[in-house]
Amino acid sequence: MSSKSVIVFIIFIVNSFWGLAQTEINYSPKALEKVLQKQGLADFKALKELTVPNNQVLTTSINGKYFLITENNKIAYIHIGRVNSCRAGGCKAQPVFMENRESEYFDYFILFNKDKTVLEIKVFNYQATHGHEITAKGWLKQFVGYNGTKQLKVDKNIDAISGATISVYAITADVENKTALLKEVMQ
Repeated sequence: MSSKSVIVFIIFIVNSFWGLAQTEINYSPKALEKVLQKQGLADFKALKELTVPNNQVLTTSINGKYFLITENNKIAYIHIGRVNSCRAGGCKAQPVFMENRESEYFDYFILFNKDKTVLEIKVFNYQATHGHEITAKGWLKQFVGYNGTKQLKVDKNIDAISGATISVYAITADVENKTALLKEVMQ
């Protein structure tokens, strides 16, 4: 192998594992900025972080942040968060969602309208070995319009994905949870 090939290989390896070393959630992903622009909303400077009351923090795992954006007579809410799930091959029959850094994870955001209905959802940092199919725009569209009035059920109103069972259940439960929390607590 030439020295040039070795350098290219080393750069590839470092870049490949960079995402695995990332432990903090990126609260200003470029993907969100594009969505905000598409919706006619400002960039991150207009986001105001919302706080969850202490009594809700004790009963609900947030693992992310809520934001409010008001601009041009528009109101929107955003949740940017991380979903931790079992490592592939390490889960029992029912998915178990873990809170430690040893789990695999993905970061995503949900954009809600003023009525706290899902306008858009995007996975912007997928750091798990299996299940990346949930990042597909077409699959994520099934959450658009969700307002918390019905329960989300995989294989009923949410499509299952073969080979992505853990991720499908994880994001479905999190969207339902974060929508309910927004509607109940963030008045």
